[in-house]
Amino acid sequence: MDPLSDVLALLKPQSYSSGGFEVAQDMCVQWPKHPGIKCYAMVTGECWLSVEGVADPVLLTAGDCFLLPRGLPFRLATDLALEPVDFQAFLAAYRSGAMARPTKCGRYLVGGHFVLTGNHAEILLRSLPPIVHIRKEAEKATMRWSLERMKEELTNPQPGGSLITQQLAYMMLIQALRLHLADAASSGVGWLFALADVQMRTAITCMHDEPGRAWTLQELAARVGMSRSIFALKFKETVGTTPIEYLTRWRMLLAGDRLKQSNDSISVIAASLGYESESAFGKAFRRVMGSSPRQYSRRTAPRQASALSGSAGYERRRELAIAG
Repeated sequence: MDPLSDVLALLKPQSYSSGGFEVAQDMCVQWPKHPGIKCYAMVTGECWLSVEGVADPVLLTAGDCFLLPRGLPFRLATDLALEPVDFQAFLAAYRSGAMARPTKCGRYLVGGHFVLTGNHAEILLRSLPPIVHIRKEAEKATMRWSLERMKEELTNPQPGGSLITQQLAYMMLIQALRLHLADAASSGVGWLFALADVQMRTAITCMHDEPGRAWTLQELAARVGMSRSIFALKFKETVGTTPIEYLTRWRMLLAGDRLKQSNDSISVIAASLGYESESAFGKAFRRVMGSSPRQYSRRTAPRQASALSGSAGYERRRELAIAG
C-alpha cells in the first residue's frame, strides 16, 4: 500500500455515522466537542461554519467539503447572528419529522463521522488544521460524484444503502485528505504534506514497504536520486523530523499494533522490524511509545465504535450523522 493508506489502515477509522440532512429554514445549530474526524459536504445551498477557537467563519457553498479533525465544538448556521440551538433539540426535530425532505432549493449536507480506533491517532490529526476546507472548482469536481451518489442513496433508500453510504463517506474522507495535502504541500510541514512531493513520498514509501530493512541515510538518498546532505535537509524541512527518526517511529507504531492485534512474541516482532535484540527494540519502543512493550500489550484495547446494522441501523446512522 501507499503511505497514506498504510497510516489509515493502522489507525483503523470506523464510520461511527454517515448520512445527510436538509435545512429548509433559517437556523443556527451548535454541536459539542467530538472524537475523531467529521467529514461533510454541502450538496446544495449554502451556510456558515464556525469552529470554536477559529477566528473567521467559513461560508460553505454547493460542492464544498470540510473536515473537522480536532474535535472542536462548531456551529452550522444560515445566519451567525441567530441564537444557536443545541444539536439535541435539532435532532429531536429531525426525528419527529418536522424537517422537510431535500428539495432542489434546500440546503442539503451529507457526510460522516469517523472514530480512529487505532492508537496514536495524533500522527494524522496533528498534521491537519482545525478546518480543512475543500472549495476550489477543480477540487469540487473531484468530490462531485461521491456527493451525488450519497445524496441519491439517502433520498431514495435501497437495499444495502447503509453500507454504500458508509463507503461513500469514507471515500469522501480520503479524497478530502488527498486534495488538502496537494493544496497545502508548499506550506505544510509533516509526513502528510511530504506525500505530495515525489521524492519525499518515494523515501517514505521505501520505509513503509520494508520497515525491517537496515535503511541508511545514504541508501534512502540514492533511492530518490539526491545527495545525502540535500536529502537529509529536505526531509527534515518537509516532514519535520529526520529520516531515521521517522523510520523508528513508524516501526514502533507497527509494533504497537501487532502487540495489540496479534499473538506474536516481542522477540518475533523485534526481529521483523530490524532489531537484533529484544533489549534494543525495547529501548526504542519505550522512547517512542512511552512504555515497555509488555506494559503496552497489557493495556486495555481502545473502545470500538458500536456497529449499526439493518433498517433501524440505517435510520440511526442518518441521525448520528447529525448528532455524532
